[in-house]
Amino acid sequence: MRQIKLLPKGAVILNPYSKIAFSPADRERIEKHGLAALDFSWEHAEKPLMKNVRGASRCLPYLVAGNPVNFACPTKLSTAEALAAALYIAGFKEEALKLLSIFKWGHTFIELNKERLEEYAKARNSSEVIELQRQFLKNVQG
Repeated sequence: MRQIKLLPKGAVILNPYSKIAFSPADRERIEKHGLAALDFSWEHAEKPLMKNVRGASRCLPYLVAGNPVNFACPTKLSTAEALAAALYIAGFKEEALKLLSIFKWGHTFIELNKERLEEYAKARNSSEVIELQRQFLKNVQG
């Protein structure tokens, strides 16, 4: 877990344990300090992520995986999908699509989440993203 300390200071760090949802309001921080996601098993990640992350921790809102390993599983995104989702929501759509174009299944992630990503990208802040997520989950469950 030493590598966590190497994350850029001030960057937006995608962290599923964060209490703040990622939103378009994070765009300026990404432009100034960067965006990072950690690529490791989440089974034992909670303690290190809660203690050692410097920067702005953000969790992604409800999305479903497009990768073959976790296809259509809610919140089981690959690291590439997580980064692409954040880029898309923050208004860096071209960069998100370019990142996903590396993978045969990359387009699938966008297709599965297009409506959600577009709506999250229109939100002004974390609170609005949470409200949109609540609506999406209501539709999924109801």
